[in-house]
Amino acid sequence: MRLCIDYRELNKVTVNNCYPLPRIDDLFDQLQGATVFSKIDLRSGYHQLRIRDSDIPKTAFRSRYGHYEFIVMSFGLTNAPAVLETLRANKLYAKFSKCEFWLKKMTFLGHVVSSEGASVDPAKIEAVTS
Repeated sequence: MRLCIDYRELNKVTVNNCYPLPRIDDLFDQLQGATVFSKIDLRSGYHQLRIRDSDIPKTAFRSRYGHYEFIVMSFGLTNAPAVLETLRANKLYAKFSKCEFWLKKMTFLGHVVSSEGASVDPAKIEAVTS
């Protein structure tokens, strides 16, 4: 089971970053012609980036066990993906035990990518149809 918090109201009043994240089709276009792929697992990601002290109360949620506030970035916040993209552009700290190199095919954003192109991951199709 995964904790899911509805941040729609907070996201409505959050000022969005002024630059867009790459579109999925643009990312796949960048892979066109590639024959070898690598997966690099970054150490910094969700649940590892501290939230500014003044913003911590904005992440509050209540459960039957009590009142809680995130002190680190949680999944679902509006600007979280852009923050992670900025980290990627500036400093990469990889978890080499989770990295894979020289792959002929790999999964990427719910697709299987190879030198032949990109197709929907069969595991995703199975999850939807079963």
